[in-house]
Amino acid sequence: VQLQASGGGLVQVGGYLRLSCAASGRTFRGYHTGWFRQAPGLEREFVAVISWDGDSIYYRDSVKGRFTISRDNAKSTVVLQMNSLKPEDTAVYYCAARMGSVREEILRSVRYYSSWGQGTQVTVSS
Repeated sequence: VQLQASGGGLVQVGGYLRLSCAASGRTFRGYHTGWFRQAPGLEREFVAVISWDGDSIYYRDSVKGRFTISRDNAKSTVVLQMNSLKPEDTAVYYCAARMGSVREEILRSVRYYSSWGQGTQVTVSS
C-alpha cells in the first residue's frame, strides 16, 4: 500500500493541525496505521496508532488528551487531529501501515512497519 501524508504547517503554541494519511494501491482493509515523528538529530518516535478495525488505539504519553487518531476505511484515510500544540511537537510526521499482530508493543514500534508515507513538516512556534 502507498501512503501520502499531508496537513502539516506552521502554527503557534496552543494551535491545532489536522494531518491526513491517504492510502492507495490496494485495499486498506487489514492495515493498522500509525503516526510517527522525527525531530532533527533525534530518532523517529511513535505518536499514535489505530488498528484497521478501530478497536485498538494507542498514544504516546506526551500527546494523550491533545491528539486524536481516527480512520475512515471507506475513504482509505487516517487522520491525526492535533490540538494544544507545543514547541516540542515540532517534527516531521510520518504515517505508516502494517498488517498482522495488534499487540501494543508491536503497534508502537517503528521497526515493524513496512509501508511509509513521505512525511509532513509540523512546526510549532512559541
